[in-house]
Amino acid sequence: MSATKEGGSNFVVIAALVANLGIAVAKFVAAALTGSSSMLTEGFHSVVDSFNQLLLLYGQHRGKRPPDEAHPFGYGRELYFWSFVVAILIFGVGAGVSIYEGWEHYKHPEPLRDPLVNYIVLGVSFALEGGSWFFAIREFAAANRGVNWWKAVRRSKDPAGFIVLFEDSAAIAGLIVAGAGVFLSHAYGDPRIDGIASIVIGVLLGVVAALLAREAKGLLIGEGADPEIVAKVHAIVDRRPQITAVNHVRSIHTAPESIFLAISADFEDSLTMGEAELLIEDIETELKAAEPKLSSIYIRPERKEDAARLPAAPAD
Repeated sequence: MSATKEGGSNFVVIAALVANLGIAVAKFVAAALTGSSSMLTEGFHSVVDSFNQLLLLYGQHRGKRPPDEAHPFGYGRELYFWSFVVAILIFGVGAGVSIYEGWEHYKHPEPLRDPLVNYIVLGVSFALEGGSWFFAIREFAAANRGVNWWKAVRRSKDPAGFIVLFEDSAAIAGLIVAGAGVFLSHAYGDPRIDGIASIVIGVLLGVVAALLAREAKGLLIGEGADPEIVAKVHAIVDRRPQITAVNHVRSIHTAPESIFLAISADFEDSLTMGEAELLIEDIETELKAAEPKLSSIYIRPERKEDAARLPAAPAD
């Protein structure tokens, strides 16, 4: 992983962690003073987010371990595992607790109290969460200039960036829902509305968790390199006059900034073994210079008619 991207990703996660720890304390204090179910839910939400950021930092740390005999391609994909755990925690703990607390408050509403503390905490939380969201969106936009955001998320191989972005977006939406719940509860004199707000927050977290789980699962199973990188590799190999055909280029991310590449190519029959070895070395050198993410390259001489073809990918 490049130092710049790694540093940016770490900064976004740490900024979100600091913001969420402060917000969680404030929300729990407000919930204790006012009895607001949605504020209690938001407190649990911030605690889960804080724990998630710790897991992402842990995954980044573990993923930087060098290759060894047991893991010859390194430990970079450990970040993908912890990202999937984060998605499950958001769903199981964040969404589950929110819906449960909301339902309990709806069935057993508490008397309304002065909402001023809630509004103060929501305002401070919105400012802190907004700052974290700003840093996350700035880093994500800088890394994906000119690309549609949803497409950028689908193509991204660094889950830390888009997980924090999704979490912060869900947190801001949750704060808006919590604020609306508190306001409407007092406006209509019905504390059950606050419980409904908690359920809405839980459903929102569940949707975000499902989206994150889908993306994390794809990375954990193993996703190929960006099509532009594959096309670049194909062009570099194909322009060699000693290569009569590029049968296929297959890739898999072993870490956000590390790609294993396997190439099947049909070499001219007149090439000697020594000439083929030198040609392969030259191609590998050119490929690594053109794309630094290529950490491991395997080039297999293979006749075009013997090369196995992968079936077309199903449509999403």
